[in-house]
Amino acid sequence: MRDLLKRMHDWMARYMKSFYSDDAEVQQGILIKEKHTGYVTANCVELAKFLKLSTHDSELAEIIGLFHDVGRFRQYSIYKTFNDADSEDHADLALKVIDELEFFNELSAQDYDVLKFAIQNHNKKVIAPCEDERKILFAKLIRDADKLDIYRVLEPFLAQANADKMPKFIKGKARPDISPDFVENFVTGNQADYRKIRTNGDRKIVRLMWIYDINFSWTMQKIVERGYIDKIISNLPMDERVAEGVRRLKLHVEEKLKN
Repeated sequence: MRDLLKRMHDWMARYMKSFYSDDAEVQQGILIKEKHTGYVTANCVELAKFLKLSTHDSELAEIIGLFHDVGRFRQYSIYKTFNDADSEDHADLALKVIDELEFFNELSAQDYDVLKFAIQNHNKKVIAPCEDERKILFAKLIRDADKLDIYRVLEPFLAQANADKMPKFIKGKARPDISPDFVENFVTGNQADYRKIRTNGDRKIVRLMWIYDINFSWTMQKIVERGYIDKIISNLPMDERVAEGVRRLKLHVEEKLKN
């Protein structure tokens, strides 16, 4: 599969660069996603190694990481936004692009089904029910690899002053407070619906709630080592209920790291 993987990397590099633009804002968005693609692909390779996957499955994980956001480029070129709610689900767009590429026919039918399932579910609130444990494994792997890098992408915009400078294609509402329903989700440990984000405080809560959806201790360890959780918490508007949610979250992290 190494030859196929090299051709895929070469194609993806050319594809991403084909969206380069003289428009500074468009170019910024494309470069963010190009860099994100590289980091997520590397995360998939590292996580596959941690999980002691076979060489074949490690290479499949790499392919999934490489193509998980291929729909983002078409999304931005058509809709000028990375907001799925205002355009089209970027995982669905990714599958459309993938279906157009002949070299995916070189994968076995089973591997192709696993790849499509993982990419289809990488950005959903929860993974769709499935009895195929291999599909579930790869869906969990790409979800972890993706979230780990999104924390890096959004870190510079945590503080309110910096949040106001966030590019409009990823920007939340200006208010720093947290909507009451998002606070309740945080306290109870339930995933919040990012499509209902109304404030920058909501956006931060969604990122914290992702912690409950981290599947592997390797990913959690990286998140903790890089200080992402503490940095988000330090930029939250704090009250008694939010503090209760923080305590619950930290206990969950401690338990996850014991695995």
